[in-house]
Formats: sequence, C-alpha cells, structure tokens
Amino acid sequence: MRHGKKFNHLGRKTAHRSAMLSNMASSLIMHKRINTTVAKAKALRKYIDPILTKSKTDDTHSRRVVFSYLQDKESVSELFNTVAEKIANRPGGYTRILRTGSRLGDNAEMCVMELVDFNELLLSEEGAGKAKTRRSRRGGKSKSAEASAKVEEAAVVEEVAAEEVEAQEEVVEEAAAEEAPVEEAGAKETPAEEVEPEVQEEPAAEAPAEEEQSEEKEEGSEEDKKD
Repeated sequence: MRHGKKFNHLGRKTAHRSAMLSNMASSLIMHKRINTTVAKAKALRKYIDPILTKSKTDDTHSRRVVFSYLQDKESVSELFNTVAEKIANRPGGYTRILRTGSRLGDNAEMCVMELVDFNELLLSEEGAGKAKTRRSRRGGKSKSAEASAKVEEAAVVEEVAAEEVEAQEEVVEEAAAEEAPVEEAGAKETPAEEVEPEVQEEPAAEAPAEEEQSEEKEEGSEEDKKD
C-alpha cells in the first residue's frame, strides 16, 4: 500500500536519499549538467531549486543554510560566486531536463539535467530566433496593418526602381555627351592628316643632262669644222 507516500522515495531510506540528492546537487553546481534517470532528476529539481533561490542573497546566514544541504565548501563557493550571478534575474525554473532514451539493462528513462543559464548554444539560438512582434487583441487591425505595410513596401520598391532608371538614363546621356566631341575632333583632324605635302622636283638632277647635251653639240660642231 502507498499510504502517506507524497513524494518518490527512490527506493532508499531517508539518510541515503538525502545524501544522494546532496551529492547530485553539488555535481550539478560544479559541472552545470549531469546524466541521471528522470525520476532522480525530478526529485533533484525539488531539492535544488530552494538552494539556488537562497544563493541570490549573499550573506553569512544564506551560506550556512546552503552548506547544511550541500556539505561541500567548493560547491558552495561556486554557487555564490558564479551561479548566483547568472540566475540573479531569473524568477525560478533554473534547471532543464532533456530526455535521452532508455537505459540498457533495466530500461529506465534517462535524461540530461542542466542549469538553464549555462547552455550557451540554446541561449544563442533563442536570441537569434526571437523577433520583435507586437500582438493585438483584434485580428482585423493586424490584417489591415499587414496590408498597409505591404502597400508601403511596394511603393518604396517602385520609387527605388524609378530612381535607378533615372540614374541609368543620366549616365547614358553623360556618356553620349562625352563621346560626341571626341568624334568631331577626329573628323576635323582626318583631312589634315590625309593631305600630304607636294614633293617639288629637284632641278639639280636635270642640270647634268643639259650640260652633256651642250657638250655633245659643241663636239659635233668642232668635227664639222674640221671636215
């Protein structure tokens, strides 16, 4: 019969159970996560949550109360120096239980129990995935707001496209204006380059030929005289 059994005794007597939970709490504080069964994890959550809440007030009385549960100086100093800073703004829910399947042998449900504020991967994913949204009580307003937002976005896109087209047209006009003077200058310069200076015939080359002809005539006249 189960008379007066308000919590899971975990198959142990009171002293054994309290010692086991104390050791598990110290391990969780030191290593930030432990592997255990789901039943022990649920029992440890009820055991360690008041201890974590007590660590938010760092005074001598709180340290003595926590030490009476943990019985370990290293875990107490780690709790008040490191863990308390992380959980200062959290109003409960300090731990997370992640089921990992069944254990071979006795088929017990296994899990990973960890401190929520020390899982950096999940915290980074949650921070990146959160989007700033504003909820409204009436659906009609939200739909109209979405429709107006879409219309505004479309108008902005059209304005940007028109500005881009105008900028492209201005660039084309500037390029055409720059190319036109260059072509005119080339057209003006071509006749000057094509005109070649006339080469004057040198009379010096003809002079010897005339002298030779005069000499031949003189020789011919002398021969006629001799004859």
